[in-house]
Amino acid sequence: MQRFGCGQSDVGRRRLTNEDAYLVDNQLGLYVVADGMGGHSAGEVASKEAVETLHGMVAREQEVLDALEALPAESAAEGLELPQALQRTLRVMESAVQAATYMVFGLSEANPDRKGMGTTISAMVLRGRYAVTGQVGDSRIYLVREGAATQVTEDHTLVAWQVKKGLITEEEARHSRQKNVITRAVGSREYVQVDTRTLAVEPGDGFLLCSDGLHGYIAQDEIPALMQLGPEGATRRSIELANQRGGRDNITSVVVALT
Repeated sequence: MQRFGCGQSDVGRRRLTNEDAYLVDNQLGLYVVADGMGGHSAGEVASKEAVETLHGMVAREQEVLDALEALPAESAAEGLELPQALQRTLRVMESAVQAATYMVFGLSEANPDRKGMGTTISAMVLRGRYAVTGQVGDSRIYLVREGAATQVTEDHTLVAWQVKKGLITEEEARHSRQKNVITRAVGSREYVQVDTRTLAVEPGDGFLLCSDGLHGYIAQDEIPALMQLGPEGATRRSIELANQRGGRDNITSVVVALT
């Protein structure tokens, strides 16, 4: 299968600076969105450093990614133990996010103005018949298949936890004043729990990686129509829509298509 992705980021209509960062490396098969936080432009530093560190760590594991590329589709059938190539790629993803965490935390400790800075990370390695994701925070990854979009990452937010525990409803979560309170971030501490996941992919699949400045304005059932515009058209149109609907935050969109 061939993969092609592209990305775009926009400051939005209310912010003075863009604290989002993203990466599209079609050759490596790595795609990342990061949404930074912290005063004195610290969020911008956190997201940029996290993406660069993660990219460098994954790029050094070309042998692992090549083994994943060669893995047959049926190798990870349900009920079977994950093949070594997938297990190794999961470890690479987790280690890369942890390295980014340590880097951002170290930079914040070295500069009082950046104390407590951090960033979300939604990352995906896409090779052969498989995708491997790494998730911290409330940026998201969606899979679009056969005209339907599915969120494949879990938001690490207070309201998401409350919904999961049955303390509030989905409708209450949408209107909660606490909906932007995240419970995990890259760099706020030396270590972070990283959610990793493997997905079998098919020709025709598409992926959207985005910051909350985008998914806060676009409904999940609107995503498949956007994806029909292709990676370049979908990234451009999704950002236009988020701005038209308010643009209160930085907006980042990365779209990947498989053929």
